[in-house]
Amino acid sequence: MNSHSILELMRKHQIPIDKPLSSLEIESIERRYKIVFPPDLKDLYLCGLPVGEGYPNWRDTSEENIKLIISKLEWPLHGMLFDIEHNSYWYDGWGIRPSKLEAAFQVCKEKFKEVPILIPIYSHRFIPSKPNEINNPIFSIYQTDIIYYGENLEEYFKVELRSKRHNEIKFNDIKEIEFWSELL
Repeated sequence: MNSHSILELMRKHQIPIDKPLSSLEIESIERRYKIVFPPDLKDLYLCGLPVGEGYPNWRDTSEENIKLIISKLEWPLHGMLFDIEHNSYWYDGWGIRPSKLEAAFQVCKEKFKEVPILIPIYSHRFIPSKPNEINNPIFSIYQTDIIYYGENLEEYFKVELRSKRHNEIKFNDIKEIEFWSELL
């Protein structure tokens, strides 16, 4: 399956597909949001842009949409902060948890800047920006409830669009991603 096949599968499920992003649009998006699309996601967007409900509309530069995309990019951090406050969450790799909540938040925010950025694909499904290569896994993230949702972009869309069951994911074939894979 390639990007055209993914888009065909999406069309089959009535997901609206807008015209492809241009290379210049992708460069502008990456600058605006300080992200880098992995090659397979970039290739998908160069073939067509899903714009249905739950999909980020990267082309829409309205102030409201820019804020929406920024909030999607911040979703994983805000989920961690919520769980630090309400569910006693703490990642062991950050060292000893500070006793004061604000100090714990600060450690989380600082450490979060060091991990691969997660790029929203659909709803609370994300692909890591690093390594900047094909076949990065897709994560489903809701606070610190994090699971794999696909071995890679192609397999993810099969699972999301119900052409493949979640339990058919080849978990042993999934590429390890710094920090995020450790949270599973």
